[in-house]
Amino acid sequence: MKQSEIKFTVTLDENNLPEKIDWSAEDGMEKSASKAVMIALWDANENNTLRIDLWTKDMMVDEMKQFYHQCLLSMADTFERATGEGDSAKEMRAYAQHFAEKLNLIEKTGN
Repeated sequence: MKQSEIKFTVTLDENNLPEKIDWSAEDGMEKSASKAVMIALWDANENNTLRIDLWTKDMMVDEMKQFYHQCLLSMADTFERATGEGDSAKEMRAYAQHFAEKLNLIEKTGN
């Protein structure tokens, strides 16, 4: 059985706030720095989601807004691929549109 590892290294300041988030994936020979990471894990024993949300102290509010908007769109895409629920994914994308308009990330469509 093949295994692959994704590694996150978080550098903390004296107050234990993230200053730097580095990640690497051995399979794709990827290595990069990031200002934020959201990891969701499904705990089958508890039927519950476990989450790790981290962001560096230099991540700007506007960057966080874009990050969340893009995560919402990504979740809609993943949900549709995983479940085949196109109508529900479309509703998720519509909410992401509303969210982005509300935060002035994109212009309102006039709906």
